[in-house]
Amino acid sequence: MPVLFIGHGSPENIVLDNDFTRALKRLGGSLPKPKAILVVSAHWLTDGTYVTCVEKPRTIYDFYGSPSELYRVTYPSPGSPQHAKTITELVENAEVQCDFSWGLDHASWAILKHTYPQADIPVIQMSLDYSTVQRMETRSLGHYYDIAKQLGPLREEDVPIIGSGNIVQNLRVADMYAMDAKTVPVGS
Repeated sequence: MPVLFIGHGSPENIVLDNDFTRALKRLGGSLPKPKAILVVSAHWLTDGTYVTCVEKPRTIYDFYGSPSELYRVTYPSPGSPQHAKTITELVENAEVQCDFSWGLDHASWAILKHTYPQADIPVIQMSLDYSTVQRMETRSLGHYYDIAKQLGPLREEDVPIIGSGNIVQNLRVADMYAMDAKTVPVGS
């Protein structure tokens, strides 16, 4: 099974039919059916690393000011406490703990709604240890890389690993005046 990063884009993609959502549908149709799916979410920031260990993860509406129809959409996939437990045992360089209160935030279900619309594949969500990022430790990227390597055996067990976030996740903390980036015209 593959490792994928999918920038989920606007929450409105949940209900839209566009090139992006059609590409997600094609992706789901092109892969063998997974036994479970692990999604590492840029929306679940925790002190430590957690995985959802619940039988029925709830749909989390972690977006604001969106059209009301988005709040009526659900993604009732099962969870997989067994796979979650395996994940806690695979990762040795960081403690990964079970969480029984979280569910699937829109970094997960917004893309899975199109990729696997039947919601019949168990989904486990993994948090990002935000305390590592907040301290801006030089080991941060290496830390996550090591965790990713240790999750590799899941792929041999027909569990794809999906990182989901977006390039514009935290624009509210960006200092646009201090940025020195040059724009590149489309088509260059």
